[in-house]
Amino acid sequence: MRVLLIGANGMLGKDIVQEWQDDELIPATSRDADIRNYEQVERLITATRPEWILLTAAYTDVDGSERDPEAAFAVNGKGTENVAGVAQKYGAKVFYISTDYVFDGQGKRPYEPADPIAPINVYGESKARGEQAIQASLRDWCIVRTSWLFGASGSSFPEKILRAAETRPELSVVSDQVGSPTYTRDLAVAIRGLVHADARGFVSVTNSGTCSWFEFAQEILRQAGKNNPVKPIDTVQAARAATRPAYSVLSPAALHTFGITVRHWREALPPYLAELRNMGKLT
Repeated sequence: MRVLLIGANGMLGKDIVQEWQDDELIPATSRDADIRNYEQVERLITATRPEWILLTAAYTDVDGSERDPEAAFAVNGKGTENVAGVAQKYGAKVFYISTDYVFDGQGKRPYEPADPIAPINVYGESKARGEQAIQASLRDWCIVRTSWLFGASGSSFPEKILRAAETRPELSVVSDQVGSPTYTRDLAVAIRGLVHADARGFVSVTNSGTCSWFEFAQEILRQAGKNNPVKPIDTVQAARAATRPAYSVLSPAALHTFGITVRHWREALPPYLAELRNMGKLT
């Protein structure tokens, strides 16, 4: 099977490249094609003729999206539309990575794929636009919603917490937002399984288990052998540019229908921390 990965230089993309060894995986970056440019996308897809296109390229700066919504929509909306349009033209299936931020966070139980979306920030709106473009342009697609990504191949919350712990005796972390941290290597393996299963429709993929950012930070520091106390604060005190969902846990039910399960996020931290150490990012 020939698989084109658009976004191979991203945190998730790098892990997909490392974890995907049993197909013809073609990694592509913005140097190969800027997805905002239809002609560049068409040249890439016609040159590679993939069966599946994995679209992990995205504008992922949540707060930056509030400051520059045009940039977010250009990549996550129009860029996704370009990929979907060319894919349909040449008969390729598209696997699109979306986000828990398409939901408003007012739920009290894990979100199912069929639940109505209602994004409350620009980033979520731009990814919802991407979802809509996939559904409008393609017959064969799979959209995976995921959340709270962390990985050693890019900057993410755990690494930021560990860096902060080196210079600050006490850390303050939001305690009133709940979700599921997701290790990008585990996500990469699940994506590979879904593509091999020829999955269609919406599927949610996260590590199992839930926590607040505050609880996540505490466990990161504990497993890293750090003793910094962590002070819980609320979302208002955090004063971020973008509004975040208070509750964005995603149901794994659709994923389980493919026989795929993902370990608990606490179990994913040791290999993640080992990766950081091997890369010289953690002592």
